[in-house]
Amino acid sequence: MSLDDLQDEVEAEYADLGDELAVSLDRETRNELAMLNAAFDPDGTDELLRRAVHMLFQTAVETGNLDFHLRSEFDATYDEFLSGMTYEEMTGGGQQFPQAQQNDDRRYQF
Repeated sequence: MSLDDLQDEVEAEYADLGDELAVSLDRETRNELAMLNAAFDPDGTDELLRRAVHMLFQTAVETGNLDFHLRSEFDATYDEFLSGMTYEEMTGGGQQFPQAQQNDDRRYQF
C-alpha cells in the first residue's frame, strides 16, 4: 500500500465515524471511566473520551507506535502523511547520482 492508500483509508474511516459513536464498555473499562469521571469531573463523559483519544494518539506518535503500524500497513509514516510525500520523494526520489542513469550514446564520441 502507499501514501495515497493511507489518505484514502483515513478519509473513508473519517466518513464512517460520523459525529457520534456508540461504544460498548466492558466491566474494566466502565470502572476506569467511572474513576476518571469522579476524579476529573468533566463536563460530560464525552469530553473525557475525547481527551482519552487525544492522549492515546499523542502517545502513539511520540513512541513511534503509530509509525510502526503505518509503515507495516501502508509503507508510510505519519510525517509523510502530513507532508503528502514520502521521504524518498522529499529527497529527490532516492537517486544520489541521476546522471549515471542517463542514456548518453555520445558520451565517448569525439
